[in-house]
Amino acid sequence: MNKRVVVTGLGVISPIGEDLSTFWSSLSSGVSGVGKVSHFDASDFPSQLGAEVSEFDPTSHHIDKREARKMDRFTQFAVAAAFQAWSDAGLDKNNSLQKERMGVALGSGIGGIDTIEKQAAILREKGPRKVSPFLVPMLIANMASGYVSILLELQGPNTTVVTACASATHTIGDSYRIIQRGDADLMVAGGSEAAITPLAYSGFCAARALSTRSEPEKASRPFDKERDGFVMGEGAGVVILEELESALTRGAQIYGEIVGYGMSGDAYHVTAPDTDGKGACLSMQRCLDDAGIKSEEVDYLNAHGTSTDYNDKIETLAIKKVFDEHAYRLAISSNKSMIGHLLGAAGGAEFIATLLAMKHNLIPPTINYEVPDPDCDLDYVPNTPRQLNVKLAMSNSFGFGGTNGSLLVKKYISEGQE
Repeated sequence: MNKRVVVTGLGVISPIGEDLSTFWSSLSSGVSGVGKVSHFDASDFPSQLGAEVSEFDPTSHHIDKREARKMDRFTQFAVAAAFQAWSDAGLDKNNSLQKERMGVALGSGIGGIDTIEKQAAILREKGPRKVSPFLVPMLIANMASGYVSILLELQGPNTTVVTACASATHTIGDSYRIIQRGDADLMVAGGSEAAITPLAYSGFCAARALSTRSEPEKASRPFDKERDGFVMGEGAGVVILEELESALTRGAQIYGEIVGYGMSGDAYHVTAPDTDGKGACLSMQRCLDDAGIKSEEVDYLNAHGTSTDYNDKIETLAIKKVFDEHAYRLAISSNKSMIGHLLGAAGGAEFIATLLAMKHNLIPPTINYEVPDPDCDLDYVPNTPRQLNVKLAMSNSFGFGGTNGSLLVKKYISEGQE
């Protein structure tokens, strides 16, 4: 029999908060984390907007100052969020669980691009002898998982997923499978990204993917007819997944139980989603099938909702196909309206938002929804939060290359409460 998997810890670094309470307070109040880019001079760029983690100090997140200099910013975010989640789960380095049965799976869409850019400039200007000996371990995407494994002394599975904007969702889903089949008792899972850099930013500008609105806080507007592109964000979202009996034995808090995971490929285009939404449909349907759940049982859907023309329209179409008439009764919202698009970390932060919505029975709104779009005519919980008893929720993530992932989480009710 497959083992049951629950979520026992959450950790987040985001543009609207570097801890759970601030993140949730901002998210549930509709606070925008979007502003003018400050990491570099963006005055010559077509867009100058970003959702930045503006006051991050790694030394305030259990990272030694000397060690921090050997980490790219995306790794610093991952370590900080992982330590948060570890503490939130009531764990410490001397806990009774076997380190050989505890692992790490963290995703990133891009990895250490800030390091690549800075070291490439040093190579051009000063020559190869001045390039940092830490260049390679700073830039590779699996160093986030590596550092967390080392610092927490976890000797179970240690892996990384790089699937663009679905990376974090896939690491959580894959970790669910690892525990489900008995290969580990606990996994630290999620994603991290720090790609608001001149090169990455100029690439998205060249692709005309970013919003160019003049009002930063109004720029990210998923499902709104006047949306004109996404806003780049940065941060990390990390969760502790644990085998149910392990969690119950140590009296851990339980945010929810993962009951379904679906994946698919569009097999269509490197950046554009399949126009009939088939890939997104397959991901969501496989997630429901994996859980043995009927679509009408889902209360809330945390949408990928990027604020781009194609994604929002096609995700809406796919939701209608999968959920049929229930699609119009389903509460849907996009956190990207407030935190921007965290790329490879998006699924981690948004899965955390989904779990917090379940805990508080409160749906975070989709802010900036002002002009209805005939192609996006579902209930996106516009502008104000909504009280709702969330028993079952889905979280979607879709990425370049046509990669898709969906997670289904259920409110955990102990046997004595059923």
